[in-house]
Formats: sequence, C-alpha cells, structure tokens
Amino acid sequence: MEEETQNLVPISVSPHRIRDTTTKLELTVDEVVEEYVGSLGFSQIIHVFLVSLAWIFDSQNTLVTIFTDAQPAAWQCISPPCIRNDTANAAAVCSMVAGSWEWMGGSKSSIIAEWSLVCDRKFLAAAPASLFFIGSLLGSGFYGWIADAYLGRKKTVLLSCLLSSITSFLTSFSPNIWVYALLRFSNGFARSGIGICCLVLSTEAVGRKWRGQVGQYGFFFFTFGFFSLPLIAYPNRTCWRNIYRILSIPPLVYSLIIIPFVSESPRWLLVKGRSKEAFDILKRYAHLNGRKLPANLCLLEPSQGKTGCGEARMNLWSTKWAAKRMITLMIAGFGVGSVYYGVQLNVENLDFNLYFSVGLNAMMEIPAVFIGSVLLSFTNRRSLFSWSAYIAGISSIICILFSRGLKKGVESKGAWTQLLVEGIGFMAASTAFDVLYIYCVELFPTNVRNFAVSMLRQSLMLGASIAPLFVVLGRLSPSLSFLVFGILSIFSGTLSLWLPETKDAPLYETLEQQEDEEKLNSLSVESALELGK
Repeated sequence: MEEETQNLVPISVSPHRIRDTTTKLELTVDEVVEEYVGSLGFSQIIHVFLVSLAWIFDSQNTLVTIFTDAQPAAWQCISPPCIRNDTANAAAVCSMVAGSWEWMGGSKSSIIAEWSLVCDRKFLAAAPASLFFIGSLLGSGFYGWIADAYLGRKKTVLLSCLLSSITSFLTSFSPNIWVYALLRFSNGFARSGIGICCLVLSTEAVGRKWRGQVGQYGFFFFTFGFFSLPLIAYPNRTCWRNIYRILSIPPLVYSLIIIPFVSESPRWLLVKGRSKEAFDILKRYAHLNGRKLPANLCLLEPSQGKTGCGEARMNLWSTKWAAKRMITLMIAGFGVGSVYYGVQLNVENLDFNLYFSVGLNAMMEIPAVFIGSVLLSFTNRRSLFSWSAYIAGISSIICILFSRGLKKGVESKGAWTQLLVEGIGFMAASTAFDVLYIYCVELFPTNVRNFAVSMLRQSLMLGASIAPLFVVLGRLSPSLSFLVFGILSIFSGTLSLWLPETKDAPLYETLEQQEDEEKLNSLSVESALELGK
C-alpha cells in the first residue's frame, strides 16, 4: 500500500525523505529530474541539441520534391515546326512535335523535364510525393512499435538515419518514374523514425516545465533543414539527381559521429527493467549540471503492465480512455497534416521565383516556432492548438476571395495580398502542427508514448499523402483546394475540445499508473468543488 501511494506522488518530495540518508530513498524519474538533476541544465541542453540535429534530415528528405519534382518554369523552341516561345504555359507543348522544343534549364533539371510528366502524364508527377507520405505513414507505425518494444529511442534514430541515407542515395539512380516513386516510398518509410523518436527522446530528458519548449526546439532544426534546401538545390538546378546524392551524406555522418554521444531515455530503460542504466544516465546528467544524486537514492520502478511486442498496442487500444484520446488526435492530425504539407508543396504555384519562395516560406516557420514556444510556456495546449487551427482554416477560406480576384485580372495587388494571407495561415498551421506533437507526448505514458506519437504521425502523413492531389487540383480550381484546406483545419481545431488539458501535468510511466493518478486527481477536484459549495 505504501509503494502504491509513492507511485501516485507526481511532483513533491517530502522534507523528511530528503533529510533521511540512512534509509533507501525511492523516487520516480520525474522526481529525480525535478529535485536533483535539474529541470533543464547544461547536460540536457547538449542532449537536446544533439538529438534535434536529426530533424534537419527529416525536413530535407520530406520537402526535397519541391525542387526535384517541380515543373520547369519555361520552355523554348529549338527547331521547326515549333513557332511559339511561350515561357509560361506548359500545356502549350502538348500539341507540339517531340524534339521541336526543350525545357529551359535542361532535361535533367527535374523529373518532369527528364521523363516528360506533362499533358496526359501530368498526374504521374504527384505520385512520388503521395507515395512518400504513405511510406511515412507505414513507417511511423513500425518505428513506434520497435522503439517502445525493442530498440529504444536512440537505436531507432540510428536505424532511421542510416536507412534514410541509403534510400536517398539510391533514389539518385532511378531509371524511370516508377522506380523513382518506389524509392520515394522507401525513403518515406526510412525517415519516419527520426521525428518520432527525436521528439520523445528530447522531452523525456527534461522536467515538466520545459517539455513544451524543448519539443518546439526540434522544429527549429526542421525549419533549418527546409531553409537549406534552396541553398543546395540552386547550384544543382540542372541535375536533380545530385540533390539526392548530397542529401544522403549528412544522415550518414550523423549516425557515425553524433549518435554515439546521445543518451538513451532513462524513462524507457526503467520501464524495460534496466534501472541501473537509467540511474547511471541520470547520474551523468546531474554531474554535468554540477549536482550530485544522494547515495541512498534508487529509482522507483513503475507498476509493470504489458509492454512487449504487440502488447503496447493492445494496451492502448484496449484501454477505453487511451483509445478515445488516440482516435481524436489522429482525426485532428489528418486535417492538420493536409494543410501543413499542402501549403509547402503548393509553393511552386506562387507567382514568384521558386528558390526565393521556398526560402521565404521556410523563414515564416521561424516566428511560428518561436511564438509557439513562448505561448507553450504559459498557455493551455488545447487552446493553443485549437486557435492555431482555426486561424489556419479561416485564412485558407479568405484566400478564396483573392483567388477569384486574380481571375478577374487584379493580379498585382491580389497576388501580394493572397501571399500575405497564405503566410499567416501557414504560420498558424505550423504552430498547430508543432503543438499537436507536444500534446501527444503529454497525453500518454512512457510504455506507449512512442507508439502514440507514431500513430499521430501516421495520421499526419495520411493527410499529407492527399496534399499533392490538392496541389494539382488547385491548378484547375484554386478556390476548391483552399476551401478543403480550410474546412479540414477548422474541424481539427474543434475536435481538440474533447481532449484533456496537459499543461504542467506529470509524465506517467504506464497506462495503469496514469489511469489511477488521473482518477485520483479527478476525485480531488470534485471534492474541492463540493467543499466550495
């Protein structure tokens, strides 16, 4: 009974437990971090920095198709019977004789130019991007499972980085669109473990006060990876294959040089019964922070539920409250994923230089991440996510008015106004996307946390997989694509109202512990309300 009571203490450590050095001092990982290691010290900052570097490769592999799969900006006549020189209308080449025209920039500038993905083959150009996100969807479930059940967070990141490097390099040798699409699917599957495990590995190392900010910190590196793409793509604008070869190098270097200095999550080690390893990591954190753990301290092992192989899934889906939360999160994630990735992939349709537009789009994510980090420190997760989703949705719907204006010839003023509104919507969608990850980490305990994040990522990738189709649809009817994005975003924000708030809540170790603790907290609140009456 005493051990059960200790298991339910989420934050405070009584003074007599601290002063008494003759008896064994049993504390949870949360208590050790808060009381002795430090909520966020030098050791955790270095740990989070090293882990977050992997987000760069995640971003580069995800968004590289903005350049490699882009439609060339212009074409030109090279021999009769070609008599036109229309630099804007790609559809004009459909009626021309093959060999009488060529793309400006060369036939190797993108997959569209090399494999003639225009006219009756234009929808094939969307297939690789869609398959990439479907691969990410399937990979999220796989990596979430092995990270919780077998490999842990650190080794899963290593595996994902190595496979990302290999598949990126192989993609550069694609002989046709079908092999290219298959390798993009493989690359999507390979890279999906990076975001899942990096987020969990970062947030599980710090105290509850800093979880939101640390989670957002990784998205700065995602933005940096996005921003680096035009710098890599522009010098290689005449050969899309070189871009993939360059992108295959950083994850390989990271795997060989950086990963060895990253620590495994002490929470995961404790859940797996490896308490000595977990204690050693916490001891090292404390030492680097200039602190020392008590000699009589030992970690309080959580009540053990089923956490092996497929049992984490069984626990989550067979536990009513956990399954309800997961389904709600996944539906919300589908809408947010469609909007967030759809806006980024649609940047080629803006009436600006592609490289400048991507750089500007990436810079717009920086204030979104910064604002999200600041707001997470004092606002509720649920409110921040829902309002961000509402703003993104409303902005998309407002864009319908300007897309109609452009058709009527108000191009100069309307284009810039639409760009501004789209920018506001993208910043809001980026904030909602980032906050949803943090929210998911805090809603579930350690023994299913990676699996829960992987399920959320699956829903985000499912939404992202249909985004390329909306981009193609937007070329025919911009109003329709904006309307779809707007409705999905607003619906996602509304769904979050059925989720509990997690700000300043402890991170639990097992489903059983979390269920018991939340019931106890609920009873305490009800009792307080009754006394207030």
